[in-house]
Amino acid sequence: MPLLIPVADSHAAAPRVELTGANLLRFFAVLTVIYSHISFYLIDDLGTGWWFIDVVYQIFIERAGLNQHLSFLGVAVFMMLTGVLITRSAIRHPPGRFLFNRLGRILPAFWVAILAAVVLVRLGINGMFGGQDGISNVDALLSFLLGGFFLKPEVAVLGVTWTLAVQILFYVACVAARPVLRATPIAMPLAGAAICSLILLYNLYVPQPFTVPMLSKIAATLPAVFLGQLIYLGWARLAEPRWIIIAGLAQVNVIHLATDFRVYWAGEHYLWTFAVVTACVVLVGRYDGPAAHWAVVRWTATRSYAIYLVHTLVLYRVYEHTVGHFGATGAIVVFLLVTALISEALYRWVELPASRWVAARIPDPGETTTSVEETPATARVASSHVLVRRAAGSGNR
Repeated sequence: MPLLIPVADSHAAAPRVELTGANLLRFFAVLTVIYSHISFYLIDDLGTGWWFIDVVYQIFIERAGLNQHLSFLGVAVFMMLTGVLITRSAIRHPPGRFLFNRLGRILPAFWVAILAAVVLVRLGINGMFGGQDGISNVDALLSFLLGGFFLKPEVAVLGVTWTLAVQILFYVACVAARPVLRATPIAMPLAGAAICSLILLYNLYVPQPFTVPMLSKIAATLPAVFLGQLIYLGWARLAEPRWIIIAGLAQVNVIHLATDFRVYWAGEHYLWTFAVVTACVVLVGRYDGPAAHWAVVRWTATRSYAIYLVHTLVLYRVYEHTVGHFGATGAIVVFLLVTALISEALYRWVELPASRWVAARIPDPGETTTSVEETPATARVASSHVLVRRAAGSGNR
């Protein structure tokens, strides 16, 4: 009797797919993430505006039909790239090596950023990304493990890092599903869609004291990762087109559920956002034209993780202290410059040494060149806006 889901031709097959346009996609994602937080801050928190927000609104919100503040656009790009780039590594490498590679590259910079966030809150310079006026020692410790996001109410000293929970959960899922990925890879995104749907239904129907809201947020975001995984499986010819379509429709169902249950946070156009991002990744992912090699694109892409970690730590204070002198545009330019400088320091002194340290301990003699997913620019994650409670006594974030 034939199997309903076809088995991969080779038990260990994981063909290389050159994603020459990855840096260009990361560059685009960084810009949209930074824009999203600026827009949320100026419009929703301060009740002011900026001419550039008006331009973006006219082009991308009213005409292109994306969400207000371009919400989730950058997140979806980064998450989809994760699915495309990490799936091959998960198939090829033993579980321990895979996790050591991934976590060893992202955790050091994350811990440094969390430490900075805790210190800034304790000094009264920044506020919490939630309803608290400060952070306890226990909550600070939990923040280093992403545990604060799973509390009720949520405790977030650095709100953007919630996407790391999605990222790490996907890594763990790849390890757990490695035998399936090596034998029947299409089964993982199919099972992922089913599990995400069950999580959304659980949080909808169980009594409120037993819900875990962060799990719904993760379940609503994972379809972007699984769509990226499907793109890789299609490009690598590890799954038949009909099964890729079926698994893609399963992700669409999860997005519909999350939209209907109001898990998403800024509009009703998330399915369209997923569709736009999927098209961008497919069309740009293997682009190798001049724009993919511009210095500004390469610099931004390789530092995108550092930018993601630090930009909300400096946005609110820098803008507050400079807008009176330089106006909104000047204050945002100063914020971008400060973010670039701090990101460069974090990249050079923390992220890059950590990547080299990991690479020195997991040499791969079978590879003659370095694949995209193994470069220091690997685990590029982004953020979505989380409202920030104003710091006690400061009147703002």
